[in-house]
Amino acid sequence: MGEQQILSSSLERLQSFIEHEHYKGYDPYDALKSPLFRLPFFKSNKLIRFGAQQLVKRSSLNLRPFLFVPKGLNPVTLGLCIQAYSELCGIYPDKKNEYLTKINQLISELKKLIPQGFKGACWGYDFDWEARYAKIPAYQPTVVATGIITNSLYIAWKLTGNEEALSLCKSAGEFVLNDLNRTYDTQNNFCFSYSPFDKQVVFNASMKGARLLSQLYEATGKEEFKNVAHNAVAFVMNHQREDGAWIYSTSDAGTWVDNYHTGYVLDCLHEYQQCCNDYKWKAQMEKGVGYYLNNFFEDDGMPKFYDKKAFPVDCTAAGQSLLTLSRFDYSEKALAVATYMSMNMQDENGGFYFRKYKNHTEKISFMRWSNAWMFAGMATLLKKFVQ
Repeated sequence: MGEQQILSSSLERLQSFIEHEHYKGYDPYDALKSPLFRLPFFKSNKLIRFGAQQLVKRSSLNLRPFLFVPKGLNPVTLGLCIQAYSELCGIYPDKKNEYLTKINQLISELKKLIPQGFKGACWGYDFDWEARYAKIPAYQPTVVATGIITNSLYIAWKLTGNEEALSLCKSAGEFVLNDLNRTYDTQNNFCFSYSPFDKQVVFNASMKGARLLSQLYEATGKEEFKNVAHNAVAFVMNHQREDGAWIYSTSDAGTWVDNYHTGYVLDCLHEYQQCCNDYKWKAQMEKGVGYYLNNFFEDDGMPKFYDKKAFPVDCTAAGQSLLTLSRFDYSEKALAVATYMSMNMQDENGGFYFRKYKNHTEKISFMRWSNAWMFAGMATLLKKFVQ
């Protein structure tokens, strides 16, 4: 079986698995959905909550059934599946009406998950999240979740003409402009905060806000969107390392460089250039792409999580690799990644495992982290070979 056939077969089995599970599943960070953490002491103790979240995430044994953690419907899963179905419309035109129906159903579900109290449409995760520098309750928004979802909706609008998808993007633009905090530099450029509840300087997160605004500029021609996006992109570009990489954030604990956050920055930068017809940072983007290609992939197609370590192999990193490599026309390299993942990380039931280490594989299959990202990435890649 050739690599394209492996990709097509793997994608079909993954789609069947996701739909069989009705888009619901566990998440690496969902431990706090356990009824245990609704008890008074556990509800408020940050150290215990953060520690439990990390323990459940890192355990090779799936502790969630023992803690009565239910499978959830994550808004990001819905967004990424919308993106995948939009790409599948162009791959299998005879099934287009079926995919359009699924897209409309998932958009309806997304609308139900929009939290109240913000200036526009926005989304978070379906579980409480205890981070080092913030505490974000279930469904409360982040620019990361919102930016991933709106990118998928924007793709759906461009590929299928779904006007409701564009309407939600326009609404989310108001969230980005009005609800997020901003950290400014001396040149009046700024970084969007991770959420309305913090002032973190996280580069890939801010770029997702800039991407949405640049897409809205392309769709509407409104200059404010382009101008604000430009200043947000400038901030991140001023923090690119000399070798072309970006660290995760400016915090003391955020100095690592990894695959999928690098991919996010590059995708958002490229989208900004395309939407705004602004190629000021083209050379820096090319340096970033060079760093990405040279540091995150083994010769056999194995995607690396970190730039300086071979393991773990991670499904979100792999799914984003397929998207970034496809965007920059490295389709054959992406195909090697997809083949590696299909042969080494996909279960017989079609779902993908969480992570592969040198001596063992964590075979828990997470709906958002493992499957939705691979679904969007594989559909995007397959589309490149049928155009």
